[in-house]
Amino acid sequence: MRRRFRRRPAESELNITSYMNLMVILVPFLLISAVFSQSTILQLNLPQVEAADDVRERPTLQLELILRGNELIINNAADKPLERLPGTVGGVDTQALSDTLYRLKRRYPEHTEIALLLEPGTEYQTLITLMDTVRSKRVSSGVTSVEVELFPQISIGDAPGSGQRAAH
Repeated sequence: MRRRFRRRPAESELNITSYMNLMVILVPFLLISAVFSQSTILQLNLPQVEAADDVRERPTLQLELILRGNELIINNAADKPLERLPGTVGGVDTQALSDTLYRLKRRYPEHTEIALLLEPGTEYQTLITLMDTVRSKRVSSGVTSVEVELFPQISIGDAPGSGQRAAH
């Protein structure tokens, strides 16, 4: 009886040249076409229920910025409205708001909190513009200009009289 021996095929090398060519082209293409986004995080504070109920510890200044249409009302929640800023044709007058808040900051330098009270349907860009305006102001003194901190601790809520309608 004759035995047949099979020849084992010689081990062949794995050819990955075409795969490497594909990767050389695909990786730079994906990196170039990727969208790089920059996200900015703003810290917002919600009003605390205990602090609102305790009248004895209420600070002398509780700033509220109320937006009604294009009109801005700067209000002291503990007292009465401080200033009304009429709107412009293009929207809110951020320059007048910045100047008014700068005067308030010079009068109350230790105060850092403000509440933005907005009507429902306020555009997102308007909210961001108001937040940027109340946070800081660029002040020029001679040749140099300095970024002055105004009210960086921002709370957001509904304007008085507008949130009740949406809740029903």
